[in-house]
Amino acid sequence: MQLPLPLLRRNKKSHKNDFGHILVLAGSSSMLGAAALVGLSAMRSGAGLTTIGVPKSLNSALQEKISPVIMTLPLPETKEGALATAAYTKIMAHIKNFQVLALGPGLSRDENTKKLILKIVANCPLPMVIDGDALTAVSQDISILQKNPGPKILTPHVGEMARLTGFQKFAIEKTRKKVALDFAQNFNCTLVLKGHQTIVASAKGEVYTNATGNAGMATAGSGDVLTGMIAAFLAQQLTPFDAARLGVYLHGLAGDLAAKEKTETSLIATDIIEKISLTLKKHRGTS
Repeated sequence: MQLPLPLLRRNKKSHKNDFGHILVLAGSSSMLGAAALVGLSAMRSGAGLTTIGVPKSLNSALQEKISPVIMTLPLPETKEGALATAAYTKIMAHIKNFQVLALGPGLSRDENTKKLILKIVANCPLPMVIDGDALTAVSQDISILQKNPGPKILTPHVGEMARLTGFQKFAIEKTRKKVALDFAQNFNCTLVLKGHQTIVASAKGEVYTNATGNAGMATAGSGDVLTGMIAAFLAQQLTPFDAARLGVYLHGLAGDLAAKEKTETSLIATDIIEKISLTLKKHRGTS
């Protein structure tokens, strides 16, 4: 798959702001690594800037965990160390500084956090990549997707898809392409149905079936890496369908390269991030 022109950076006068600023809302007291993985993969995939919104008591810990090239935004939290509904005001006050929102990984299933997620999905003016715990929150009020006409990319695995649709897992697996396409068209979004031969479907009826990836990628944090990659490509002005399709393809390819080095058994999410640059290099036509 050839890299789209926006990713090739041929203009020597380019500035970091030309490649998008991503806001990541992810992580909680027991799942801070999810936020770090999204941010790191977004930067490695070409985002100009990335800021992670994090429960304020975890800000220092996150700064130690992530690369110094990523910024943080401390936000109001629940007593359990998850983002609180009260964070909405501060998030929206800063939203004009960003081009894309990545929402969900590791946010927790705290009821207060779910209310925040639903409020953001209904009102955020930015293109969104919605994953993880944000999908669980949305499944409780699926109509929320129709209240916001902006671009949305949802990235469920089959269990999350079952919650979103009410279908049994085995029924989804039997008709993966149809389920993904129907959902994308019914809710005016781009749908990434993760798993073996991940399906990407758009509201316009476009469908892509991915052929990269391996069983070793069934590991904690792999989906968080994909979220960061898709957000980065979206921030670099690819269409939602192309950002999702390219993200899925390169994510799988990075996993294949990592598995050759580490084996499928030993593969972890950070190994995938380490191979993103090589996958981009291979598809630039450079040696």
